[in-house]
Amino acid sequence: MQSTETIPTPPSRCVIVIDAALSPGRAANAAAVIALTVGARHPGLVGEPLVDAAGFAHPGLIPIGIAVLSAGQDELNALRARALDAGCDVVDFPVQGQQTTNYAAFRDVVATVAPEELRYVGLALVGEKKPIGKIVANLGLLK
Repeated sequence: MQSTETIPTPPSRCVIVIDAALSPGRAANAAAVIALTVGARHPGLVGEPLVDAAGFAHPGLIPIGIAVLSAGQDELNALRARALDAGCDVVDFPVQGQQTTNYAAFRDVVATVAPEELRYVGLALVGEKKPIGKIVANLGLLK
C-alpha cells in the first residue's frame, strides 16, 4: 500500500529583519531570540554536524543561511502582514520583550495590546525563496 501523505519540503529561505533604530546590543538580542524560536519551529533547517580533521563533530548549522536585514519599525508591521499573506511562517518579537526580563510579565502586557497596535523589534520570515525575496527586496543588511 502506497502512502498518500506528502513529506513537507523544508523552507528554502529564512531572513531576520531587525528594527534599524535598535542599539547593537538590543539588535543582537532580538536576532538571537528570534533565531532560537525559528530553530525550535523548524528543526529541519539545522544541517548535519560538521566534522573536523580530527573527527570532532561540531553542531550542524543552517545550510541555507540567514540574512539579517534592517527596516524601520513602521515597516516591520507591513513586512509581517505581507509575509503572512504570502504563506510564510513569521516569528515576531514585540517591543515589550525588551522592556522586561520577566517572561510572564511580557506575556501579560502583550495580552493587553490589540493586534493592530503591536510593534516589533524584529521578525523572521521563513518559507519559499521567491515570495520572501519579493518581500525583503528593498531592505539592506543590518549594520
